[in-house]
Amino acid sequence: ASVIANSLDYPIAIQKRNKTQAYLVGKALFDQMVAQLEDAIDRQAIAETDFSKGEDFEKIAKELGL
Repeated sequence: ASVIANSLDYPIAIQKRNKTQAYLVGKALFDQMVAQLEDAIDRQAIAETDFSKGEDFEKIAKELGL
């Protein structure tokens, strides 16, 4: 229980025979890491998108019935 409590403040390395096998992180840190990863994926998708080939949003929304 104390290891889990400590993982709320900083990552804990789980080792087997002096080799790191896993990391234990608290929920807040995990959520922050996931959010940053999602942001990086979004930035990459935007950087790779050719907006000159785009279509009007209103037209697409109408076709989708939105």
